Amino acid sequence: MKPKLHIIIGSTRPGRIGPSVAQWFSDYTAEHGKFEPVLVDLASFKLPVFDEPEHPMKQNYHHAHTKAWAASVSSADAFVFVTPEYNYAPPPALVNALNYLSREWNYAPAGFVSYGGISGGLRSVQVAKQIVTTLKMMPIPEGVPMPMVFQNLDENGTLNAPEIYRTSAAAMIDELFRWTEALKSLRAERKAPLKAAA
Repeated sequence: MKPKLHIIIGSTRPGRIGPSVAQWFSDYTAEHGKFEPVLVDLASFKLPVFDEPEHPMKQNYHHAHTKAWAASVSSADAFVFVTPEYNYAPPPALVNALNYLSREWNYAPAGFVSYGGISGGLRSVQVAKQIVTTLKMMPIPEGVPMPMVFQNLDENGTLNAPEIYRTSAAAMIDELFRWTEALKSLRAERKAPLKAAA
């Protein structure tokens, strides 16, 4: 079985172009062939600002939205976050979603597809990488930045990707796959039950 790559749409606002960017990357991942791509729309989980009364490390979730989000994240072997840039940072919805969980993220490699204006969302990615390392994830250097992305969208909002996007995506997927295989035994530990405190 191919490892599961969850492609998470990090923007939840009305009018976002994240779904178009993520759909292109999902289609390319399927064509590339090393992963089973799974599109995950953060907006569909309707996560409020973090509202669990206990620390995520305990995995003692009280709310249905948290349990659904935890189940989704737990089922993945690797992640690609599709993110715009808001004030030099990731969207608040993506930061909130990362903060909801702890062990479920552990020992998974992470890549980033970023988009926006002249910076292509790169400053957003740099901030997000600091967060995911705290969650024991491995953010890889390879990425797919998309500067001035709007010029590559057609009248239907479909992304017409230039060749550099495909080249960048191939390099990132190849590296993600290496880390996914290397971290497999450690990811098995995150599914083990928590040990009771002494």
